[in-house]
Amino acid sequence: MTWEINPHQHLVRQVDRTALNTHQPACLWFTGLSGSGKSTIANAVELRLNREFQAHTYLLDGDNVRNGLNKDLGFTLPDRVENIRRLGEVARLFVDAGLIVLTAFISPLRADRERARQIIHPGKFVEIYVECPLEICEQRDPKGLYQKARQGLIPDFTGISSPYEPPISPELILHSGQFPVDDCAQMVTAYLIEQGILG
Repeated sequence: MTWEINPHQHLVRQVDRTALNTHQPACLWFTGLSGSGKSTIANAVELRLNREFQAHTYLLDGDNVRNGLNKDLGFTLPDRVENIRRLGEVARLFVDAGLIVLTAFISPLRADRERARQIIHPGKFVEIYVECPLEICEQRDPKGLYQKARQGLIPDFTGISSPYEPPISPELILHSGQFPVDDCAQMVTAYLIEQGILG
């Protein structure tokens, strides 16, 4: 190999990384209200992808993004927009690395999710709407966030004092108020097989 290499040109491309995998790269973008089951289902999907399909994956959620990369952001509307923008950029890098990246964030605004789709690449972005009635989300709420929001203790809480815009035409809808976690995870992997993302 010659040392006359352009340092700004990556010699290993996404297609080269993907050739080492048993799957295509993609971003699975789970969106829904707090308590809808986004993180629980995303975790179940990642476990299934890892154990059954030997897929290279990474899950991005509030625990590993809000506590690190985005710890300087609050929950105002501009901060939420920036949170999702950064998330889209990070997810794009994981997709470029050949992984299946899963994101589990409320991401309440359609415009932000569409921006993320364009950042990552429309053909690699799978919007998964975890649909669940508000009353069920409130019943599941282990931290009592909905109760605090209704008492006015948490301003701008999505679904109570701040809007959530459901996807108009997501690639997949999971009715988590009707189906258990394992069934929802099975629906996701079945979709990925159908679309040729999983071999």
